[in-house]
Formats: sequence, structure tokens, C-alpha cells
Amino acid sequence: MIGTRQHLRTVPPIASPTIAGTPIPVSDTIKTLGVTLDQNLTLNKHVSLISCNIHFYSHALRHIRPALTESMSASLGASLVQSRLDYANSIMYGMSVSIVHKLHSAQNSLTHVVLPYLCHLSASKRLSCLHWLPVHYQIKFKITTLTYKILATCQPSYLHSLLQVYQPSRALCSSTQQLLHVPYMSTDFGWRAFSYSSAATWNSIPISIKSCSSLHSFKRHLKSYFIASS
Repeated sequence: MIGTRQHLRTVPPIASPTIAGTPIPVSDTIKTLGVTLDQNLTLNKHVSLISCNIHFYSHALRHIRPALTESMSASLGASLVQSRLDYANSIMYGMSVSIVHKLHSAQNSLTHVVLPYLCHLSASKRLSCLHWLPVHYQIKFKITTLTYKILATCQPSYLHSLLQVYQPSRALCSSTQQLLHVPYMSTDFGWRAFSYSSAATWNSIPISIKSCSSLHSFKRHLKSYFIASS
């Protein structure tokens, strides 16, 4: 059962199913497509598992770091760790600051391993040197890139139907900014919905990036914009 804590309190408890006379306990989480979902979609368990994996690979990389060049260690860090931070990260939009901080800490520990001679610099400076985005910008990058693809191709239709171009009732400067309508949401679940997160992140980037003629150009300019903003 997935829902808010208030909603789940109103639902009768689920009885444990019995198979061959043995009761099977009901799990608090379910793993689908590599993502661990809990009852309230807080993603606490999922983030904890990602953090453990990142720290494991960072510790392993630390042992062999003296034998690697900077480019080799950066490539290993990107393939083993950054890829885990990037996978299915769009569902992390709107998570609590404390949960995102766990991923930030794991990412920062990796930069210490890859760039040990730059430990005196701030975490944002080390990420900039590696041309890596902080976790919260990685999430926005994924959602905004997906939005660009949907607007350019009108596919997939089930996501395209959730996006609505902003059309003011009278001529305004905002009418030329290629904005999307941001639906009203009153709950945390609503703020994390794609219809809200997509429009909100899309509207926050400059018109010059939205107007890019190709996906490659869009991603390049968007990443540069987020790095400059971090």
C-alpha cells in the first residue's frame, strides 16, 4: 500500500497471506526496476542503499587511486558512482533536504578520492573541475532534458498530455519565454508529480537554452548553465 501517512491510517491493516500453512510477512518496501519504494514514497531506503554503494566503490577506488591518472580515476568514478546517482533520479524531485544531503555527502567523498590534491577546495569547486553536477542539479537536468524531448517529439503521448503551454489572457513579456503552465498542487505528492516538476524546472531555465535546435546542444548548454549556477 502506497500513500500519505494520514491516508494509510484510514486503511485497514493487510493480513499476512498464508502459503502451505506458513504466514508470509508483508514487506514495507518493494523494489521495481532497481528502485526501492516505501509506503510513503520518501525513498529513504532507496537513498540509503545508493549511499552505501557509493561509499563502497569510493573506498575501493581509494585503494587503487595512486596507480591511476586523474582522467582514469574520473572515468571510473563517473561509471561506477555517478551513474548510480543519475539512474532514475527524476523521481527524487522534491525530496527532503536531509535525504538529498546523504547523496551530496557520498558524492563529495568521491571527489576527495578522484581529486585528492584539491581537498582544500570546496565541494562545488571540485565538482566543477570534474564537470560533474551536484545531485540536486542532476535531478533537474534529467527532468528538463526529458521535457525538451517530449516537447520536441510529442512523445511519449502519456507524458506529453501532462504538459500544457502557458497562454496568458493578454499580451505579456512572459508569452515569449516558452513557458509551461504550472498546475496548482497542495500536497507534497502533488509537487513531486511530473506535471508539476517538469513545468517548474523548464520555466526556471533561460529562453536561450530552451531555443536550442538539437538535443546535444540543449544538454551542453544546460549543463554549463547549472555548473555556473552551483
